[in-house]
Amino acid sequence: MTSVISALGTLGSIGGIGGLPKLPSLKPADAQGGSFGAVLSTALEKVNELEDGANQQVGTLLKGGNADMSTVMIAVEKADVAFQMMMQVRNKIVNAYQDIEKLQF
Repeated sequence: MTSVISALGTLGSIGGIGGLPKLPSLKPADAQGGSFGAVLSTALEKVNELEDGANQQVGTLLKGGNADMSTVMIAVEKADVAFQMMMQVRNKIVNAYQDIEKLQF
């Protein structure tokens, strides 16, 4: 996995298992007091945390530590789902930008 960060929408519900942080619920920017960029930045940081946690658990398992295989697999899958979600959000943002770019004023 690459060190890329993000997670929006339902990813908040997959945190909290296996000692990984629970993602914050993403409310409109006005409710959080931040901008769209700040919300995306926070989500990206949370995906990075999921990835780092999964990498640490895999490393512990490979070194013969007392990591449970099912916990490690859950952490890896959570990081993978978060990354896939981030890629879908990125694709939607790029598509929206391209649509706006095509508009004639």
